Amino acid sequence: MSLPVIYVENLTRRFGDFTAVDHINFEVNEGEVVGYLGPNGSGKTTTIRMLLGLLAPSEGEATVLGYDVVRQSEEVRARVGYMSQKFAIYDDLTTLENLTFYGGVYGIKDKERITQTLELVGLTGHESTLTRDLSTGWRQRLALAIALVHEPRLLFLDEPTSGLIPPPAARSGI
Repeated sequence: MSLPVIYVENLTRRFGDFTAVDHINFEVNEGEVVGYLGPNGSGKTTTIRMLLGLLAPSEGEATVLGYDVVRQSEEVRARVGYMSQKFAIYDDLTTLENLTFYGGVYGIKDKERITQTLELVGLTGHESTLTRDLSTGWRQRLALAIALVHEPRLLFLDEPTSGLIPPPAARSGI
């Protein structure tokens, strides 16, 4: 049997006297789709940030794709896509320029890969649109494209449907 894609044991994060995540344990196996649900302030985003190695746990341990999230965070981030609820998109760049920039962060220089990713999320025809002129839903699609451009093995979506306009393929039932 293969190792879990995500393994979490007693993961905890404190901010001073406040405990945001309290000794959680879970694992996710390959092929599983997991929804991490809870009210605002329950530690969902904090947990994701720890799993990405962006925030150090106060206690516990976790691995993602077999990599320790503290000691091997760069390896985790190279293999994982992340669409945060507060995405960082440059308003003065076009859709294509934003995706090309973020693709470059992952070492993607293949223009065909960039074009395919725009097509995948339904942004074909909006390549020259300045990001500041996109609606929240279209910006959300661009954030998804950024998370997918390097073809990650695992995808973390934090509040993925907030303001999202479904791509045409999703609306048609394909």
